[in-house]
Amino acid sequence: MLPITPELPAMEAQLVSEIPHHGRWQYEPKWDGFRCLAFRDGDRIELRSKSGQPLERYFPEVVAALRAVAAQRFVLDGELVVQDGEQFAFDLLLQRIHPAATRIKKLAGEYPALLIAFDLLVNEHGDNLVDQPIEIRRRQLEQFAARYFSDNPRLALSPASTDYAQAKAWWKLVGQGLDGLVAKELGVPYGSGHRKSMVKAKKMRTADCVVGGFRYAEKSPVVGSLLLGLYDDQGLLNHVGFTSSLKALQRKELVKLLTPLIEEPGFTGSKPGGPSRWSTTRSAEWEPLKPVLVVEVQYDHFTDRFRHGTKLLRFRPDKNPQDCTYAQVLRPVRGSAALLQWAS
Repeated sequence: MLPITPELPAMEAQLVSEIPHHGRWQYEPKWDGFRCLAFRDGDRIELRSKSGQPLERYFPEVVAALRAVAAQRFVLDGELVVQDGEQFAFDLLLQRIHPAATRIKKLAGEYPALLIAFDLLVNEHGDNLVDQPIEIRRRQLEQFAARYFSDNPRLALSPASTDYAQAKAWWKLVGQGLDGLVAKELGVPYGSGHRKSMVKAKKMRTADCVVGGFRYAEKSPVVGSLLLGLYDDQGLLNHVGFTSSLKALQRKELVKLLTPLIEEPGFTGSKPGGPSRWSTTRSAEWEPLKPVLVVEVQYDHFTDRFRHGTKLLRFRPDKNPQDCTYAQVLRPVRGSAALLQWAS
């Protein structure tokens, strides 16, 4: 029996704007995927998301990969990613959260997922490492990976370094293949369920977007979120994300501003979808707007859309909506998958 259960909360990270260098830290790339704790106890294998949701049915190839490991019991902390060419494709990862088993099986065959391990919580001897400092957990993780990962294409070891110069080199790749950088304080045990022993650094950027629509707040006749759009080379306005960082008074006033602008189609290219499969609280209904309003938002990561919700900075009445194009958010992307070679 494992000394910890799948109900163990994952270690969280505090968001910072710069890489910490005062003190003693272990630095790691932050991958653009799903956080995953992998538990094996004999034939029983469980995958849990950061929020505690089971993931086994969505990633059968990862379950099979863990079952192929010779060790009969262990717990890994890592990131699930899906590779498309030389890049990790978050959109392909999202498609795996699907109700149809046939769809999951098809995608698992075409774009199999990879578990990138960055921590070891229980070793192959069944020893609980949660209370051990990161230095000991990392050393045992590297030994574990050397024994069991070499012939397993669905498992990989995440690179790590205590060298600040190496961290700065990885920092240059944030937004060009990496989602950010993680720093774990040396000499500190695994911080289950809190943000005291790990930080994540991301590069914050800004972009001007057209407000192509909005959603009302749940169970309230005020604006819940603004739907953001960018123009492509064909002149189509595509939905690329949302901002919900609105003040209470602003939510009420925006109804007066936006109601006269309600007009089909809102977005002429890709349109907002329905509720997320992770959460069904968000309404699928949205109101299209005449594309005349521009807002400046702050964001941390963009692929073909904003990866997370954005922060509203200001309205831009001085900005021509047609000037809100993808050119301001696209960055040259390097092969994020190649960074795994730095772990050896």
